[in-house]
Amino acid sequence: MPIDINISRRQLLGTMAGAAIMPVSQWASAQDNPMRGALMILTTPYTASGEVDYEDLAREVAFCHSCGVQGLVWPQNSSEQRYLSKEERIKGFEVLVEARKNTDMVLVLGVQAEDTAGMLEYAAIAEDLAPDGMIAIPPTTASSLTDIRDYYAALCEVTSRPIFVQTSGGPDIELTIEFLVDLATEFPQCGYIKEEYGRVHERMLALQAYQPDPIRSIFGATLGRGWLYEMRIGTDGVMTGGAMYADVYARMWELYEAGDEESLRDCYSRLLLIQNLDNLIPGVRLYVMKMRGIFKTTKSRRGEYSFSPQQIAEIEYRYEALRPYLKA
Repeated sequence: MPIDINISRRQLLGTMAGAAIMPVSQWASAQDNPMRGALMILTTPYTASGEVDYEDLAREVAFCHSCGVQGLVWPQNSSEQRYLSKEERIKGFEVLVEARKNTDMVLVLGVQAEDTAGMLEYAAIAEDLAPDGMIAIPPTTASSLTDIRDYYAALCEVTSRPIFVQTSGGPDIELTIEFLVDLATEFPQCGYIKEEYGRVHERMLALQAYQPDPIRSIFGATLGRGWLYEMRIGTDGVMTGGAMYADVYARMWELYEAGDEESLRDCYSRLLLIQNLDNLIPGVRLYVMKMRGIFKTTKSRRGEYSFSPQQIAEIEYRYEALRPYLKA
């Protein structure tokens, strides 16, 4: 039976009101899983000659730990995963597992590939390394929801760990609410959703009707630009490429759990101020990574970045607004 995601204004307001007054501890207890909070998709660092800089990748882990985020994810699109070789991804897995030891952060490894066979190669290696979970973008070669279902079913043969199903980034096929619920019902590992498709917040609210079983966690993305709203409607966290601001994301989660709505709104506003530069100054995030001493370079396989004195002045001007919420 198809699942209707159309929500009336009265239902929407009622859901938001309920989420706003429900103590965070009740949500956590109901879901009984550690996949909540700020999960940073790590940026991939490069040496001056363009090779993956595994030393800086480990430094990024240490930085995120000092910031207090709940978890790490790598490699996804924010990590330039499409530009990484198989060997680079596997070595990155190993580096992250070692670097994450003796921390309380969860580690989610990205095992997506263009097809099921490729995904299974990454998944088998990841499983041997025993991360806390895996994430897989749907395969670009899929031509139907059946193909996508079979891809995740194959992954569930490899691991019993939580699997995040990402609803975008693959073929132009909508992973409907009905599909996601049915998939999680058949394969409980797939009850973790990274929601990025279409009318995202309507879909999140529709998925909440199926929590805590079979849907276990619902995460937003989009660089956290919608996270304040997503917190207030009761989602479980953000999974996004924001390690350069990891302490700010961690602080937002702390403020949310503490119920400090005024400080939360202020922190979120300051983060949006510098995020606005993403469309104005290409490479700004890499500049901040280098400025904060996490990366040695601003190298990227997406293109070359350079920064004029005016651009640097603007980045640093807006970064300064984050000072009250910086930890590291």
